[in-house]
Amino acid sequence: MADHATGKGASTGTGTGTGSSAGAGTETGSARVDAWIWSVRLTKTRSIAATACRAGHVKVNGERAKPAQSVKAGDEVRLFHAGRERIVVVKRPVTKRVGAPVAAECFVDNSPPPPTAVEAAAVGIRDRGAGRPTKRDRRELNTLRGR
Repeated sequence: MADHATGKGASTGTGTGTGSSAGAGTETGSARVDAWIWSVRLTKTRSIAATACRAGHVKVNGERAKPAQSVKAGDEVRLFHAGRERIVVVKRPVTKRVGAPVAAECFVDNSPPPPTAVEAAAVGIRDRGAGRPTKRDRRELNTLRGR
C-alpha cells in the first residue's frame, strides 16, 4: 500500500521497456525496426518508416517486416525508399533519433551506389497522359536501352 501512496516501485508505463533515465533508449539489446530506420536517418520520419514496413518495402533477414518487429545487432535490413534499395547491417540498435555522425556508426551500409545522372536519364520517361507508345517510340526506347 505504501508503494501506491508514494508512486515508487510501479512501472513508468512507457511501454518500450527502456526505462526513463536520461540515457535510456539510445542503446538497447533490440529496437523496433520502424524506430531504428528512423533513428539512423534512413527515412525522414518514423511514420514514413512504418508505412514502408506495412507496404512490404522493409525486409529483415530476408523476411517482410512489420513495424513492431525487433532488430538486433547483426540483422540485415533491406529498405526500398526514394527509388533505391538500401541494404544495411545493424551494428547497434538505437531507439531514439541520433545525430548523423552517431547514426553512421550504428550500421554498415552494403547498398549499391545510387545511379548516376546519366543512368537515371537513360530510363525512358513519358509525359503523363501521352498514351501508349507508338511503334516508332518503342524502337527509339529499345535503341536507347541498347537492345
